[in-house]
Formats: sequence, structure tokens, C-alpha cells
Amino acid sequence: MKDIRQPARQGRPGPGRLAGLLMALLVILGLAGSTATAAPGDSAPQALSTGKVPARAMDAVDAMQPSWNLGNTLDAIPEETSWGNPKATRELLRTVREQGFRSVRIPVTWSNYQKDTAPYAVDAAYMSRVKEVVDWAQAEGLYVVLNVHHDSWQWVYEVSADRDQVLARFDSLWKQISAAFRDEPRTLLFESINEPTFGDVSDARKAELVHELNTSFHKVVRASGGGNENRLLVLTTPGGTPSQDFMDSLYTTISGLGDKNLVATVHYYSFFPFSVNIAGGTRYDEKSRNDADDVFARMKHIFTDRGIPVYVGEYGLLAYPDDNHPSRIERGEALKYYEHIGHLARTAGVTTALWDPGFAYLNRQTLKWRDPALFAWIKSSWTTRSGTASFDRIYLKKSGQIEVQSLTLNRNGLKFRGLWHGDTKLVEGRDYTLFEDRIALRASTLTKLAGDRAYGVNSTLQARFSKGLPWQIDVITYDTPVLSDTTGTKDKFAIPTKYQGDDLATMEATYGDGTNAGLTSWTPFQEFNIAFRPDVPNGTIILTADTLKSLREGETANLTFHFHSGAKVKYKVTKSGDTVTGTAVKES
Repeated sequence: MKDIRQPARQGRPGPGRLAGLLMALLVILGLAGSTATAAPGDSAPQALSTGKVPARAMDAVDAMQPSWNLGNTLDAIPEETSWGNPKATRELLRTVREQGFRSVRIPVTWSNYQKDTAPYAVDAAYMSRVKEVVDWAQAEGLYVVLNVHHDSWQWVYEVSADRDQVLARFDSLWKQISAAFRDEPRTLLFESINEPTFGDVSDARKAELVHELNTSFHKVVRASGGGNENRLLVLTTPGGTPSQDFMDSLYTTISGLGDKNLVATVHYYSFFPFSVNIAGGTRYDEKSRNDADDVFARMKHIFTDRGIPVYVGEYGLLAYPDDNHPSRIERGEALKYYEHIGHLARTAGVTTALWDPGFAYLNRQTLKWRDPALFAWIKSSWTTRSGTASFDRIYLKKSGQIEVQSLTLNRNGLKFRGLWHGDTKLVEGRDYTLFEDRIALRASTLTKLAGDRAYGVNSTLQARFSKGLPWQIDVITYDTPVLSDTTGTKDKFAIPTKYQGDDLATMEATYGDGTNAGLTSWTPFQEFNIAFRPDVPNGTIILTADTLKSLREGETANLTFHFHSGAKVKYKVTKSGDTVTGTAVKES
């Protein structure tokens, strides 16, 4: 097993004209790669030289760990700022490197800048802009993965019906990219295409089509000469899917090409119900952990054990975090996912690239992490394990007497050091008891921690382990949330809700005959933020317009709202024409 090393600290190039002249001389002598164009106020940038890139592909990809995606930028449609992000800057890429990343994936959508008729020319100004960003990244000491991104679903997907024209355009695109970057150092990698999709065809046919795209890409790039003769090339599966059959097919493609400078890539966004909070997937439970274990074990067995490096070009959670909506996934459960993925990446010997769409992790305006504590867990996962527990909350009902509460430790191979409240270490045997991995907090301890028992978080404990980050445990006072009767329309409906210190986890919806109600027919548990969402500041739970339109006319939908405390609150909704009526169900 290859362990992931600490991210190398790359210094900025020295200032002054002498450094620039020296760099130019090295390029002329062939001892260094080409340089990027300096941004105003920057000293002459220096790309990593080919001599610094390990010769063996496995070692080179290992040196790229960890990686970060410049998402929703050069891949945005129709232009760089269309999806809400500012233009990429060298300062942004410098920040990425300073935060410990060793490589950056730069997704690029070319369709709006490429003619759709022969000879399929790419706009020169756009190619120059892509090259500028690529060179900035390399000048900051980052490896770069450059790809063809949303073109996959815009026109490449038509290859199954219009093979000759699509392949001609695809090949022309890669010929132009190869020519533009021919003399770039080996720190630049090319990725054939992002998440190729082909509509309603069989999996076997998808694998055939991706094989054809991958091999055509390989042929075009290698034929372009220069630095492209031994450049690392990244080949994908259909949709970037890490299934056994698709990865087996990709292995066949790679082994058949007989090229030692090839890299396999897949994407991983966790077990789907957990990743978007649907079908009751509110916890990073055994199903979610097993899904991740199986995926990374397959990567190891199929690729890295056979000497083929793997670049997980995108990972994260499909719906977390998101500044634009309430968090779908409970905070501690998300931390468990990121901690686990870091461990699995080390075990499998693969490199992982965090998908950052711009509104999730690194704020592109301030160049600060939107959630520093979340990033701390991600960063820690690159090098070590951290301990967790069965939950990061202890709920105490305000209307009831405080009783003993228990949690189960997930030691993750570490030694448990104890519980702390601030700088004070709790005393085992007096404040809590520990039996194997089960911690029971005594009622007297919880009474002190609850203080005046105001709704919400009263205090926070830390479970500390021999390595990694401490696990935070919030002690929360709550009462069962109260929902009230209301009326609305099929376009706008919000249920008055007294949260009383609790948080919404999910919503279940059925009709009287037992069939599922709402947008998702295959499960009664609807998708968080898509079918419903909490609006805590305004004291409501919102049913979305799409959910309301999906309800049967005149038939009552029975809703059960599940909260993180374990509380369940029932509610009835009936749509009649444009009017929607909501009725609280009284507890029996």
C-alpha cells in the first residue's frame, strides 16, 4: 500500500529579470518546460520541469495527491462566468497550492468555441485563455489535468447515431489541443472526455463507444509529437462510473494499448441515497460505508494492483455543501464520509480530486474556505484517520427529565483518549462510563452541560483520539416540533413549524392506499430540497411547487416528517384545484 505523502510546499519563483533570463536559457537548452505568461505584478513564473515528474506513471499520479477541481469555470456554458464564478486567476491557483493541493483538474467545455462543421476550428482566443490558466497552475507548482468536459452531453453523445461526424470533430478538437500544448511539461495531463453518456443504449454498447473515444484520443495525442509522446493520458469509463464491468472494460482498453503512460479515471459521489438524502439516506451508515469500500477495493484490484494508476477525477457529495439551500446532509455524517474516503484512497493507492463548483468549498471571491472546519477534516483525511461516533448530537427533551444518553465510538483503529468540555477533561467513572466502544453520559453530567436548557445547542463536547481531529458532540435541548394547519396554492405552500431546537432530517409521503406520494415513486422518502425543505428562519417547512403539482387531485397525502432527534410528526395535505390544504395530525 502506498501512503499519501504530505503535500509538498512549492515556493514562488524568485523576482527579478535575472531569474527570467535564467529560465529562458533553461528552456532553450531543453532543461525546463515552457513558462506561463506572467500576470501583472507577478514575477516570471516557472513551470515544473519534466525532470521533476517521476518517470513511472504510478509515482507521478501519486505525486498529484491531493487534487482539486476548478469546477463551473472554464466548463461553464456559454462562457467562463456564466455559472456564477469569477474568472480564474493565478492568485486562486496559488491559494489552492498553498492549501496543500498538489494538482488541479481544469474542466473545459469547448463547444461554444468550436465550429460544428469541418474543419471544426477552435477559437484562438479561447485556446489562449485555457492555456493561460493551465500555465498559471503549473507555474504555481501544480500538476494539471485538462479535459473535454460538457461536450460529452452536448454533442459527443451523438456518436452512437452519427459516428463519422462526431469522431471527426472529436479528433479535430484533440489535434488542436495537442498542438497548442505540445511543448508543455509533463506536469500537464490530458483527459479524454468527462462522463461520456450515450442515451438509451446497453452497457455493453456504452463500453464499446467509450473504448473507441479513448483509443482515438490516444492515437491523436501520441501522433502530435513533442511532449505529447510521453504525456500522461487519462482514460475514462462510461459516465465516469466505477462499476465492475465498466472498469474491467477500461482495463482491457489500457492493457491493449501497451502504453506505460496511461491513467484510469472514475468519479465517486458516495451511495446515492446518502449523497442526495433520498430514500431515508440520512446517515453515513453501513450501506454507505460498504458502497465506498467496494468501489475503492475494485479500483485497487482492477488497476493499482496491476500497476495502472487511478485518478478519481471527481469526488464529494452530490448535494453537500451548498450555500444556496439548507444543508441536506447532517454535518457529522458528511464528515464521516470525507474521513472515510481519505482512508480508502490511501488504502487503494489512488489520487482523489475534490469537486468544487465554486459555491461549496473555496470561496472564489475571498479565497477563503466557506467552512474551514469541514476543510480541516478533508485535509486531515489525506494523511491520517480520525475517530468519530454514532452521531454528533445528544438530544435532551426539555419537557422531560434528563436521563443517561449513550453514543458508540468509531475508533477507526485509534486509541480513545477521553471526553473534553472546553479545556476540562471529563472523568471516566464519574461523568461517564465506557464499556468497549459504548459511552454513557450520566444524567448529572448532562444536566450541567444543558445549563438553562434553552432550545438549541447548550454545549459541545470533544471525543479525542490518539490521532486525527477530535469529534465534536453537541448537547441539544429540544421538544418535538409542532406543525400547524394552513392553506396555500399549488405553486406556493409552507407549513407553519415550531422547530423547538430540532432539525428536519427527511420527509415520508404516502396515500391512503399505501402507494407513494410526491415526486419520487420508488420510495416514500422524498428528496431533501427537491421535494421539500426547511425554512427555519421563517418557521416553516416548504413543499416545492413540483411536489404540489405531482399530488393526486382531491386525494390526501399523508406526510411524516422525521427529525434528527428521532421525533416523527404527521401531517396531511390535500390538493383541490389551485388550493392546497394542510392539516396537523394530533398525537393520540
